[in-house]
Amino acid sequence: LVLDRTPFYAESGGQIGDTGTLTASNGIFEVQDTKKSGAAIVHQGVVTVGQIQLGQPLQAHVQRELRQAIMRNHSATHLLHAALRQILGSHVSQKGSLVTSDVLRFDFAHDQAVSAEQIRQVEQRVNQEILANLAVSTEEMSMDAAKTRGAMALFGEKYGDSVRVLAMGSKADHQEFSIELCGGIHVQRTGDIGLFKIISEGGIAAGIRRVEAVTGLTALQYVQQADQQLSQIAGLTKATREQTFERVNAAFERSRDLEKQIERLNQKLASAQSAELLSAVQQINGVSVLIASVEMDSKNLRNLMDSLKSRLSDAVIVLAGKDADKIALIAAVGSSHTANIKAGAIISHLAAQLGGKGGGKPDLAQGGAPLSDAYPSVMQALSAWITEQL
Repeated sequence: LVLDRTPFYAESGGQIGDTGTLTASNGIFEVQDTKKSGAAIVHQGVVTVGQIQLGQPLQAHVQRELRQAIMRNHSATHLLHAALRQILGSHVSQKGSLVTSDVLRFDFAHDQAVSAEQIRQVEQRVNQEILANLAVSTEEMSMDAAKTRGAMALFGEKYGDSVRVLAMGSKADHQEFSIELCGGIHVQRTGDIGLFKIISEGGIAAGIRRVEAVTGLTALQYVQQADQQLSQIAGLTKATREQTFERVNAAFERSRDLEKQIERLNQKLASAQSAELLSAVQQINGVSVLIASVEMDSKNLRNLMDSLKSRLSDAVIVLAGKDADKIALIAAVGSSHTANIKAGAIISHLAAQLGGKGGGKPDLAQGGAPLSDAYPSVMQALSAWITEQL
């Protein structure tokens, strides 16, 4: 629908379009999005009750809670831009943004990583401006006047002779904290934003960083959820909230030490198992061949292979490790035999029969497959297949 005038904001400058309803005497139109089409503002949606006719007067209802959430996030992007320039440097410039009712996303030019301390400083600086609860003002003026006042414009954006200047925040050297050209909807005072919380920051392209943040009740919910998770972790570690990091760090160190001990024990176990498996080595056309099925995962299977290779320097070794409902496969072929049989061919042969996949180099290859009823017979038949190759 297109109206002669409308309070609905059309998607522009990264801010999503308004939603709501248009009500006539005999119908209701649910506005699901609002967009621009030339000079027209187009309300996109569906007729949910009755019918809508050309020339009818309509009563417009913008979805209030979503509009207010969008306003908070949009105004916060302006404060964020100014804070980033203040903390990281005046080279910071906006490269893109997305403003929805749930989250704000701000892309900016910066050629190095942003530290956790810098994120904290930016967050604090924005919240200082919010707590100051200063007025947000808009004024129409010429582009030259806007530039003289120090308003920032988006690179590549097209502006007319008359522009809308948005100023907000505290003044330093007779200049507001943030002055930008903007046609979007905003809060009346910075305090209306409520709370500002950065939830992520990272690089998205060469020299481009992205910040995602939340405001208002969404920010409060984010903080409350983090607070609840901290309390749960404190409960698990039987510590006060102040002791939680120390306890978690100590548990992490113990876990890392135990993993190293387990790794050493697995290596010893592999060495012991390799000694036992040597009795299963067979001679095929003058080549030492070992085919073995064991109960272990892929990581321990590699440890066992390493131990066996040190004992059988120029042999064909094929190991299959059964772990729950999976089969791990690994094969090694001594360098003097790769002309006749390759490790990759062995794994490909097994994987094809077991419904798995794998491959590798002539001297070493790995693969895997789901555990199936065919597993015992496939492994039993492998010796005959290797004999054909040799």
